[in-house]
Amino acid sequence: MDLHSLNLLPPTFLSHGSPMTALDGREAGAFWATLGATLGDGLLREGPMPRRVLAVSAHSLTREPVLLGAAHHEAVYDFGGFDPQLHTLRYDAPGAPALAERVQALLRDAGLPVHRVDEGGLDHGIWVPLRFALPAADVPVLPLAWPPDWSPARLFALGEALAPLAGEDVWIVGSGSITHNLPRVFGSGLRPPVDQPATPESTAFRDWWAARSAEADWPALFDYRRQAPFAELMHPSDEHLLPWFVAAGAGGRLHGAVRVHQSLTYGDLGMDAYAFGAAAERLGALLTKA
Repeated sequence: MDLHSLNLLPPTFLSHGSPMTALDGREAGAFWATLGATLGDGLLREGPMPRRVLAVSAHSLTREPVLLGAAHHEAVYDFGGFDPQLHTLRYDAPGAPALAERVQALLRDAGLPVHRVDEGGLDHGIWVPLRFALPAADVPVLPLAWPPDWSPARLFALGEALAPLAGEDVWIVGSGSITHNLPRVFGSGLRPPVDQPATPESTAFRDWWAARSAEADWPALFDYRRQAPFAELMHPSDEHLLPWFVAAGAGGRLHGAVRVHQSLTYGDLGMDAYAFGAAAERLGALLTKA
């Protein structure tokens, strides 16, 4: 075991799914809770749970990277047409202004544009999984809004610039969806059963992704829209997949990505989660035992 990896928090990608996951977490919610407990109990590393979270969500998009450096955050209900009970759920987490300064310096040193605003708010791609993983809402969170027109390779480079944070008690979380075609799922106007069997197209894409990830085949993954089966069907637009590359970059090129969870909703929307970097395999083994 690389002793250095014992001091790292593996960057992670979480598929956050529908906002309804906040009320009925199903398999993904149970996984998020186990993941948070594994990190918080010091099973992966010495010491307490993450001291701070850097969150990169598919629902916080800007023309250039922007850090939301407020001292306090509240849940943002950035959706409509769902159970009104969702609007009663809260996630009032502290912000991380000092971490914003650190991230700003890292990105500038890498030659990347970055802005900081003293504004807050956690979109549902952030607060829904964190309500399960860190339910006390006492860990400071720093959202990093990002440009959806950046290529996978450039977003990977953005993640590489953030890599030092994994050794500084910062949990880097990319939040999106491993497959995401809502018109395909809900286009009829009717919501299909949440436990509908997997479609072959979703399975093929997700399995291809897991195989290429395990082999650290970054060129294929960067070129996924051309190489992956059913890529455009699973991602007509790719903003829900691109946070994966930021988290992957933070884990580094030398290590393959580990799929630490796989489940499905509505037959098509994958809830898969990935861990990256030197400690990813160890985290995967711990989660398997949990």
